[in-house]
Amino acid sequence: MSGTQVSNEVMHDLRAICGDENTRERPNGGLYVSPSRAEEVAAVLSFANGHGLSVGPAGGSTERSAGELQTDIVLHLNQLTQIEHYDCGDLTVGVGAGMTIAQLNEMVSADKLMFAGDPPSPGRCTVGGMLATANHGPLRHGYGAVRDYCIGVRFVTGDGRRAKGGGRVVKNVAGYDLMKLLIGSYGTLAVITSASFKLFPAPRQTRTFLAEFKTAKEALVFRDQVVRSPLSPMCLELVSPLARKLMRPETADDAWVICVRASGSDVVLARYRRELGAAITNELGSDSENAMWCAVQNFPDSAKLSGDDTPISAIIQITVPPGRMLPTIEALDRLLARGEIRVAMTGRVAVGHVQAVVWKGNRNTPDVMPEVVDGLRKSAGDELAIRVSGASNPWPLGPASLTSMRTVKRALDPNNVLRARNII
Repeated sequence: MSGTQVSNEVMHDLRAICGDENTRERPNGGLYVSPSRAEEVAAVLSFANGHGLSVGPAGGSTERSAGELQTDIVLHLNQLTQIEHYDCGDLTVGVGAGMTIAQLNEMVSADKLMFAGDPPSPGRCTVGGMLATANHGPLRHGYGAVRDYCIGVRFVTGDGRRAKGGGRVVKNVAGYDLMKLLIGSYGTLAVITSASFKLFPAPRQTRTFLAEFKTAKEALVFRDQVVRSPLSPMCLELVSPLARKLMRPETADDAWVICVRASGSDVVLARYRRELGAAITNELGSDSENAMWCAVQNFPDSAKLSGDDTPISAIIQITVPPGRMLPTIEALDRLLARGEIRVAMTGRVAVGHVQAVVWKGNRNTPDVMPEVVDGLRKSAGDELAIRVSGASNPWPLGPASLTSMRTVKRALDPNNVLRARNII
């Protein structure tokens, strides 16, 4: 069905579901709808399923503009901002998928708590989008991925059925773990309408210790020393020389930097200084510390490309076993050395994650992604997992479990209504 036909034949029915003010035409055909309740989300998906229409869920559009979704209906979830439950004593909270990460953190910080999710652009990134894309920031090192502190989700399947996984309390082991199935599925299996999370006490004070190295190998040796030590930092982040220069253009050296963020009392922080020893070249606190981590969290949005650089081609999220991190980084660094491709890296290297921002060295360079993916595949083989932000196919390497994944897709979205990637 064409975009014009959608506008002419379906507008009236969707307005009856979501209201006139929440249903409008898209400039290039199709419709935007913005439900205000989970029941309306279910009604929209049931209607689309029955009429052969495709639906693309959208939140804060921090990865990709909702206008780019090639679907009949763009389903905006920004009105689903309700607080379903909040128990500060039990360290749990449940909120709608349209609430932003900044709003959630502002709410719980009043009780000296924190939400461990720290994806880029928290003022725009929504809870539902963070879950659908499994996005995270530097806190991944100390608090785990979002799947580790999400304790329940409520969602709607592609054919309009409302369901839930997990619950509202931490000790919940009943039923199949649907949360982990939906987290990172990019909205292709179901639309998350709300979620419950475990919260954490906010740190009393923090300090960040910086260690600089000439090579990535030396930096990873220091990483191993920190991991084997008694220390338990909140963040342990690697920043490549080019990434550092993009975040701080005034930087002149080519050092690889390991950033260690610690929290605790004065006694605890003093122990970090002793344990980390002479490798530490700088210590940050207060505003300078917060500014540095904000730049890392929001990279590459916080980067400043020079006027001669072409736009970023892709942001690649790479996951490998921590022991395979060096070959992966070296594979990317070899591409950078040729001059045709520019690569800037940050990552939670102690848990096997690196984020590579890739762009062409000049405007005449052909598409760089096939060569980048091929180089990474050779470096890590079957142990490599890749996700490409902003791409039509976010998973360029087919998983071995593809048959099982298709079976799950048919069970939750039998008519392939949810064809588009989710947007955070």
